Amino acid sequence: MKGLNGIRLLLVDDEPNILQFLELGLINEGAEVAVASDGVEALKVAGRFMPHVVVLDVMMPRMDGFEVCRKLKMDGNQVAVIMLTARDEVEDRVKGLTLGADDYLAKPFSFGELLARINARLRNQFPNLLGEVEYGPFRLDDARKELFYRDELLELSPTEFELLKFIVMNNGVVLSKAYILQKVWGYDFGGEQNIVEVYIRSLREKLGDREHRLIRTLRGSGYRMDFP
Repeated sequence: MKGLNGIRLLLVDDEPNILQFLELGLINEGAEVAVASDGVEALKVAGRFMPHVVVLDVMMPRMDGFEVCRKLKMDGNQVAVIMLTARDEVEDRVKGLTLGADDYLAKPFSFGELLARINARLRNQFPNLLGEVEYGPFRLDDARKELFYRDELLELSPTEFELLKFIVMNNGVVLSKAYILQKVWGYDFGGEQNIVEVYIRSLREKLGDREHRLIRTLRGSGYRMDFP
């Protein structure tokens, strides 16, 4: 079971080895990960990626982690910031926490410790992501990989679960086949786009959506989930 499935994490550090190590580890935990190597880039990525958690190094070129943290928090954004530093000084901790950082971790640190800190922030700031969440007639328990429709548990394959979760969470949004493939099957998927049609057909059968009122087809555009 991937404990961070559905969680968006932004890693910010100017040391490529650290970025690569953390990125691979967190992807393996199921997270969706974006990276940035300096503070200016971090703010740009955060604006479009909308991370739940930012793991942020203090000492970086162009804009340090303190300033990035201040800007991330200034609009009241619900983002958890865990600051990293090679220095374990009390005044650095105080400065970071004063600017809105939610946690602080001194280098060197173990991956297990960082993972525990991330989970602690998620439990505190995004509890719905770790338990059951309701979306109209659907109830999603991502930790248990269960999806209920009108209180009935759906029997889904792993791919069906990820696909239905994705379109349910994007209710009302038109999703192209290419975008669905990218988000559900991944960037390295080498098959045909028609695989999406096959899985949509299967989901409609399991949902009793014979008239396609729940999962709508928009010719030339893709699919759209429709529920009140």
